[in-house]
Amino acid sequence: QVQLVESGGGLVQPGGSLNLSCVTSGFTLDYYAIGWFRQTPGKEREGVSCFGYNDGYTFTTPSVKGRFTISRDNAKNTVYLQMNSLEPEDTGVYYCAAGRQCTWLLIERDYDYWGRGTQVTVSS
Repeated sequence: QVQLVESGGGLVQPGGSLNLSCVTSGFTLDYYAIGWFRQTPGKEREGVSCFGYNDGYTFTTPSVKGRFTISRDNAKNTVYLQMNSLEPEDTGVYYCAAGRQCTWLLIERDYDYWGRGTQVTVSS
């Protein structure tokens, strides 16, 4: 059974940091691209960052580039999203997903398996 379970969300002040984790099971992480998506209030879900499965390719959307970093530990079946210099606009539910490819388009239909999400709230 394929599972992705996110954790690490919470309430943080503007300028603070969070490190999200996504623990995967039921499939071999080495063979999948992994993406982080988020749904912020009043907006559709959008891609944040992704990691290709066989070439080390990564992409991070410009709105968070330089502040967010994606990484993976295949031995631990875990993917991370380190988020620094958080802003109130980063508030939302963050999802990890496993799929076929990581591209600059970060489109949902490239991803077959999804976690339930973890809430991130940036507020003073």
